[in-house]
Amino acid sequence: MASYGRLCTLFYDADKARASESEVEWYSARLPKDAGPALEAMSGSGRLLIPLLQAGRNVHGTDMSAAMIASCNARLAAAGLATPLFRQDVVALNVPFRYAAAIVAAGSLQLLTDQIAAQKTLERIRAHLVDPGLLLMDMYVPAEAAHPPGAPVVQVQTIALPDGTKVARRSEVFVDVEGRRIDIRSRFEQRERATITAREDETLAVTWYTEDEIVALVRDAGYRDVTIGEPARAVDGNTPEGERRFSISARA
Repeated sequence: MASYGRLCTLFYDADKARASESEVEWYSARLPKDAGPALEAMSGSGRLLIPLLQAGRNVHGTDMSAAMIASCNARLAAAGLATPLFRQDVVALNVPFRYAAAIVAAGSLQLLTDQIAAQKTLERIRAHLVDPGLLLMDMYVPAEAAHPPGAPVVQVQTIALPDGTKVARRSEVFVDVEGRRIDIRSRFEQRERATITAREDETLAVTWYTEDEIVALVRDAGYRDVTIGEPARAVDGNTPEGERRFSISARA
């Protein structure tokens, strides 16, 4: 699983600073009311967590990236908010709270390309759930699953930061349809005018499941009432053509 270092986090925060209003409303409408806090597993730097807090929902966060946790803490402070954050590997999740609900947003479970690790993660989340014990996950099947490119795809993007510097990302995307895996090898460079001031390499892998396969995995992890529903992230102009999105809800 990716480590999400400092430059990757800066790029991510600038590129995907905040969940859309429709995504925030989707989760806010489904989180149990007056039943205790919820947990966002793999919460990153607060893309969804912070808007949910601003909407009045009580949500804690956990992520394994030190840079993401630091960014989330800074963004919480800037917004005048506070909530417990834990730096932990979700596969071995062990925090001192119990939750009425848990969120795994934006296909984050798919960053666990090993199915055993994904099942252990779901089991560890379930161990932290109490009544009503709701699990909400957003999933997707990438467009490349049906239309894999014939060669690695190179992607280049540059993001401007508030301090006037820029972070550039050059990525190579490798698709293995038979292995259900996409590998993304990225180089991040922070630039001040023409000078490169920092550089960071990041390797990310993503897998995917059909609806029936993820339902079976969630059931194998001990959940019940597992259902497929409409996606939390609506299909929009930024959605790759051919990508299929859906959600999973279940109870511990």
